[in-house]
Parts: sequence; structure tokens; C-alpha cells
Amino acid sequence: MKIKRQKQAKKTISFYKYNFSFREPFQILIDGTFCQAALKNKIQIKEQMPKYLMGEVQLCSTSCALKELGTLGKQLYGAKIILQRFQVRKCAHLKNPVPASECLLSMLEETNPHHYFVATQDRAVTDGLKKIPGVPLLYIILNTIVLDKPSQASLDHVQTVQLGELVTSAQQQSIRSLKEEQGISQKDGERRGKKRKRKQSNPNPLSCLKKKKKKGVATPALKKTEPGEKKKRSRHKRRKAAEGDNMDAPVVIST
Repeated sequence: MKIKRQKQAKKTISFYKYNFSFREPFQILIDGTFCQAALKNKIQIKEQMPKYLMGEVQLCSTSCALKELGTLGKQLYGAKIILQRFQVRKCAHLKNPVPASECLLSMLEETNPHHYFVATQDRAVTDGLKKIPGVPLLYIILNTIVLDKPSQASLDHVQTVQLGELVTSAQQQSIRSLKEEQGISQKDGERRGKKRKRKQSNPNPLSCLKKKKKKGVATPALKKTEPGEKKKRSRHKRRKAAEGDNMDAPVVIST
């Protein structure tokens, strides 16, 4: 079961890498419910998460999630201590904190531009995440961390991109950066896109002339030998052979 689960996780990670440009280190947003489940099932998040995802990870949370655990009392004190060990990412609710579920969803926006994995046990958060394309979901079942399969929204998004109906935000950004590097503006692209109409010109008068036929040079006729005459043999080859023999022969010096 462990090998099968890891193969499925590898397949899902490659899906997000290829279609949504996920790269290491993977950024994982964690809330208090996931920490509480890890504490109950005796799961070491820092040790087991990189092994399961087969890569480097950055564990992080938000200030809203920490404040929510602080208000819930002593029952979630252990989960709060675990969550405090991770990085705290800035959210838009520093002055007016909101529930952790609302804060996590706001961090992802509409297209998950920062490529976050989300680790949660909250059903309200998971239902909201499945509506956003390109969001990997992690949760704990039977003392193990599980990476959920891509949602239907992610599969539909990939299908529309493959059919050429949509250009992803990552592709748009890469196109803009390439244009800026090459110094191409939008107006230049529009000008280059428009084809110039060629003016109708008269044909070249030289091309209308008829081609002159070249006078053929008569080849000299071969001499025919009469039946009584003998063929003359050339001695050129014999002379060369004789010279070669003389060169090969050793030179004797008389004393």
C-alpha cells in the first residue's frame, strides 16, 4: 500500500509540475486542523512531508490561523505549538483577522499564482479548494499523509489549455518577459503582424525575351581502323612501369 500510495503521489506531482509550473521547494500552507490530526496520529510533519512529496518543502501558515488556534483554548495548544514552528506568510487581514478557512482561500486567489499546496482537514476549505484550478490538497487518513487527486476544475483547465482556448498566467508572464528582454513592445508586434500590400509592377523586359539556343560544338569523329591495319599500342604505360621497377631496384655503389 505504501509503494502504491507513493506512485500515485508521484503521478499527481508530475501533473502539477507539467501543467501548472510547480517547482521545488514546494510551498505548503498548513492550518490548525492538519496540525491537530498530525499530533493525534503521531506524524512528524517536518520529517515525513519531504519524503512523501519526494522533494524539498517550505512549511508555512498565516497569522489568522495562529490567532484562531489561540482563541480555541487549551485543547488545541499542542497544534498551536506545532504551527508556530513554521513560516508565517503575510495575508491581507493583519488588522482585522478572519477565520483560517477564509484566510487560506484568500491566499490562493483565483488561480493560485504562488503555487501553494494546502494541508487541511477542514471540509469547508477542501470544498472551496476544489473549485480553484491548480491547487494540490493534502490531508491525513489512517495515520498517513495523502495527496488528493487533481480536482475536476484542474482537469477542465488543462483540457481547455490543450485545446488552445486558454493561455495560462504563467505562459502570459513568460511571453511578456521575453518581449521585454528583446525590446519588443505591443505596438511593434501589431505593426509586424500587419502585412504590407505589394504594388503591382510591370514585368521585367529581359525576362520576356526568348532564350537563345547555344550553337553546339561538333565532336571529332573517332578514327576507324581498316581491316588490314594493326592497332597502335601506346608505350606510355610500359615506360611508367619500367621506371617504377628501376626505382624499386637497390642501388649498388662500387668501391
